[in-house]
Amino acid sequence: MRLTKFTHACVRLDDDGRALVIDPGEFSETATALEGASAVLITHEHFDHLDVEALLAGARANPDMRVWAPAPVVQKLAELGSRATPVDADETFDAAGFSVRTFGGKHAVIHPALGTPCANVGFMVNETVYHPGDSFFVPTVQVDTLLVPLHAPWSKIGEIIDFVVAVRPRRAFPIHDAMLSEPGIKNSVGHVSRFADRYGSELRYLAPGDAIEI
Repeated sequence: MRLTKFTHACVRLDDDGRALVIDPGEFSETATALEGASAVLITHEHFDHLDVEALLAGARANPDMRVWAPAPVVQKLAELGSRATPVDADETFDAAGFSVRTFGGKHAVIHPALGTPCANVGFMVNETVYHPGDSFFVPTVQVDTLLVPLHAPWSKIGEIIDFVVAVRPRRAFPIHDAMLSEPGIKNSVGHVSRFADRYGSELRYLAPGDAIEI
């Protein structure tokens, strides 16, 4: 299976002629990421994880494309009808030949004054790759490849480190990094890497467009 990192929180998985995309948001190269993809997973409704217009355009161009996402996202994609399926935590399903399990349920708290966090579903694909969306929910199963939110309004570096240590994946790749400068990315990756190494996890930074076989 091949993992390609796009800007911010978007990744694409290619396997045996099939393609699945997670969180093609407005910071990402959505049209490129979606090209030929039959499955799209959206963790939550925020614009940096969901580019509504670009996703709908991609779906119009590709009638085989289907989307799985929390109910509020599906409502925004009403044009797709039955091609968009609402999902919650603790579900399993097949997405264009990829096996998917869901975890979590809520977005991390940004500030209590903002009210109840929106729905957020983390996705485990092929029992290998875990994308938590905007949360630090630790799944109840072993994670081989963890996608780590590196910077967000709802986190600090200590929480990111604690998340990696709690999950203890074999390897991890940072995501959610579009709001960091190049020195900021280097600094944050360095902090997290030092702790990941102590617990047997390899953290490797992928720039937008980089791909790796997993």
